[in-house]
Amino acid sequence: MKFLIRILLTAVAVVLLAKFLPGVTVAGYVTAIIVAIVLAILNLIVKPILVLLTLPVTIVTLGLFLLVINAVIILLADAFVSGFGVDGFLIALIFSLLLSLLQTILYSVLGSD
Repeated sequence: MKFLIRILLTAVAVVLLAKFLPGVTVAGYVTAIIVAIVLAILNLIVKPILVLLTLPVTIVTLGLFLLVINAVIILLADAFVSGFGVDGFLIALIFSLLLSLLQTILYSVLGSD
């Protein structure tokens, strides 16, 4: 049940960021839910592989390269979902930072396990 609520809260965050951030477009609420599901799947499957492959660079940059990995995940979601658009890498980087911030705020409403 908590997973569904997190997906819906992520979809709300995606819609809010699409309204306020230039360069990010979402076709509708259903598309935002699909984006949230795709992001969850990509974070579950692709992100650990990317982190493992880029571990030396991540260590050298003291973890800042993880921001690049998050932006790549956003760009992959843009490629998979047809109603979702991000205009470039910098916008994807800003979107991923703001999405993480909004998710932290919205998930705090759920409380801890």
